[in-house]
Parts: sequence; structure tokens; C-alpha cells
Amino acid sequence: LSDQANLRRLVAQREVFRKKDWSLLAANHEKSVFYQLDLSDAAESFAKDKIVLPKALSEDNPLMKRIHNHMFRSQVMKILGETYKEEEQKAFALLREGLVSSVLGSKQQPCLNVYRDQIVWGRSPVRIDLAGGWTDTPPYCLYAGGNVVNVAIELNGQPPLQVYIKPSDTHKIILRSIDLGAMEVISSWDELRDYNKVGSPFSIPKAALALAGFIPEFSAEAYASLDVQLEAFGSGLEITLLAAIPAGSGLGTSSILAATVLGAISDFCGLAWDKNEIGNRTLILEQLLTTGGGWQDQYGGVLHGLKLLQTNEGFNQNPLVRWLPEYLFTDPEYRPCHLLYYTGITRTAKSILAEIVSSMFLNSGPHLSLLAEMKAHAMDMSEAILRSNFESFGRLVGKTWIQNQALDCGTNPPAVAAIIEKIKDYTLGYKLPGAGGGGYLYMVAKDPQAAGQIRRILTEQAPNPHALVL
Repeated sequence: LSDQANLRRLVAQREVFRKKDWSLLAANHEKSVFYQLDLSDAAESFAKDKIVLPKALSEDNPLMKRIHNHMFRSQVMKILGETYKEEEQKAFALLREGLVSSVLGSKQQPCLNVYRDQIVWGRSPVRIDLAGGWTDTPPYCLYAGGNVVNVAIELNGQPPLQVYIKPSDTHKIILRSIDLGAMEVISSWDELRDYNKVGSPFSIPKAALALAGFIPEFSAEAYASLDVQLEAFGSGLEITLLAAIPAGSGLGTSSILAATVLGAISDFCGLAWDKNEIGNRTLILEQLLTTGGGWQDQYGGVLHGLKLLQTNEGFNQNPLVRWLPEYLFTDPEYRPCHLLYYTGITRTAKSILAEIVSSMFLNSGPHLSLLAEMKAHAMDMSEAILRSNFESFGRLVGKTWIQNQALDCGTNPPAVAAIIEKIKDYTLGYKLPGAGGGGYLYMVAKDPQAAGQIRRILTEQAPNPHALVL
């Protein structure tokens, strides 16, 4: 064949056809598989061959396809060294729009549901995710569903997240944070809408009040002002928050605090939200705050104990809950083997989250394949717990950590790796809960004697003054 064919010409011709095919696939997206392909790989080809970008899709196209379109355009621009953030933000904004629209049709009419001298007191534990984390995160869970195994835990014998709401004598909303020592008085809708202000200590209660109907967009009734609405409501509100846990803990603090606030507001305002509704509205609340996130944190804290949570595809992410036996955590033989260590290292989940979610939007083959493995891994973890196989449970916790690092290597920074190196020989498995990068370290010791060794090492060789074995 090489004696008769001009292979160089054929290869060059193939490249010409390939460039044309990319453009045709993108232009004919209604009848082609373009937006189902690995768009991160396609973006490399578009950038390398200087192929003209597909135009932004019109509003009559499916929402998820429009999201893929903007993220693909963003990725090509990023590879070319062009300004890409605007396109990326459009993709995230469309995801936010899709999730928020699910509650816009269910506007709320808050009504004072307590006596003047009563206080609504909400308390929640935090959670440790054991397997399947990230499969609960949109957009992956929207088109594949998610499986997660997690357990609700108290710290120092009590729920660390607490919310108090009582009527106020003035027609204002007073927000306080005990742990942050902050206070803010809200007297207008514009101040309440300021929930996505960076660094605000009260973003969560502001967004929660918005979803409860205290701004016009979510209210079933029309009012002239917030003052008029609170007068009709019957009082102002005083909301006090207490998060007895360090920021960036990795234990789902912000999501569970949001769910606790929403639950307390529901009781105070007679909204009758059940735990499924609270969990769903927490997912919406995080979209309003532009922090994003999945559903497992809030359900992990709001629903007690050890459980397997499963959802199907679609925007309606209400998990099926299967409670699991807690024998491996409560039996005297195994209870001392579960250790929680505050590393004293802070971490930012938002940046890790944005990078991984972007890969989901781009149908990145390696990422989607790994997420499918993580989803199956949650079922293996559930099976090990059902069989009360402690050694298998510990090994699977270690596998969860390996999977998290494969998804994003930034989850295990050098400072955390140095801590793990000291104790890994005494464990069956370990992981940083949540997105990783810092916060708490969960360890499953091989036996109670190994647990004692871990405590001694981490106490004597603390990496910083804030580190603490619980």
C-alpha cells in the first residue's frame, strides 16, 4: 500500500475532513451527538486547529445543552489564553436558574406560628461522608443520579450547629452570630437580597429568609415594603446562629447550618416543610449564594445516623434513604477505632468544587468514569456495613480517599500528607471529609491499641497550635 498510496496526502486530507466534521457536528447539534461527547477533548481539537467556536445557543434549546455550550466555549477560550470567565459564569448561572426555577412556582406565605414569648430552637449534628461524595453534585447527579453513604455525628456530646428564632418588638429582622460576634439589622428587601455578598457572616439566614417568602420574588402576597410585610406578619424576627465548629471543617457545616436555619424558619413561620423539602431548598439556597454544592451534606446532618442516600436523574433530587446498622460504630470492640482529628489547616471548598463541576459540564471522560466508580463504591460500602465487616469497611474508607485524590489532587496538600504519613501504618483507612484540602481527618484504626498509638503521635507531634484529637 505504501508503494501506491500517498500517505502524507491522505493524512492531511483526513485532518481537513476532521476539522470540517467538528464544525458540522457542532452546527447540527440538534441531530448530532456533539454535546454528549467528551467536550474537554473536543475543546483541545478546536483550540489546536483554530476551529470557529459554535455560537451561543438560543433560549429555546434544552437548558442542559445550553450549559454544555457555554462551558465548552469557555474551555476553548481558556486553552487559547483568551478571556473565558464570562462564558464559564453563564454556564453556572444557567444551572442556578434551572434549580431555582423549581421553587419559584411554589411561593410562600409566612405566618407567625409562635407566641410572643416563645423561641424556636433548631439543632443539628454534622456529617462524615464515607463513600460516594461528589456523585451528589449537580450537574452529575442531574443526569446520572447519586449514591452516598454518610453518618451524622455530634461533637463533644452535642449538636454543634444551633439556631434560635424569636419574635422581635420592631418590624425589622435582627441577625446575630454568637461564634463570630457579629450583628446586622435588616430593614429593607434590598438588604435581605444582599445574600451573596462575599465575606458576609449572614449570607445563609438572608437567603433562607428570601426562600421563606420575605422578598417579593418568593412571596405569595404583594407588599409595599419589608416593614409592611413584617407588620402584616405580626412581628419582626431575631435570628441567632451558633456554629461550635471551626470554619472549613469539611464536615458539611455551611450546608447543614443552612438546613437548620430553614427548618427553624419553617417552624417559626408555619411553612410546614418536611425534611425532604428542607434538603431541596438547601440545595437551592447554595445556588443563590453561588457557592454551589450537592445534596448529601444537608441530608447527612438533618437525617440522623448512618445511611445510604440515593437519587435518580433529573432536577428533582429527593434522596431515597436506607438506614444502615450502626454496629461497626457502637460496638465496644470497634467504637474506639473511629478517630476524628482537627488538623488546624483551613481549606477552601469553593475552588475545588468549581473545577470539578466544570469537568462534569464538559463530559470529561476520565472524570465521568471515576464518578461512576464512586457511585458503585458507595454500594460496596453499604454492603460492607450491612455485613458488619469492619476490616472491609476501613479499607473502603481508604479507597474513598484514593478516589477523591484522583478526582482532584488538591484535596491532599503537603501539610495534610505529612500528618497522614505519621499515622497511616496504624490505620485501615483514612480520609478528609468533604472536598478535602484541610479541616478534619477521619481515621479508622486497625484496633483499639493502634487507636491509642495514633492519639499519642498526633498529640505529641501536633503540626500547629490549633490541631486537636477529639
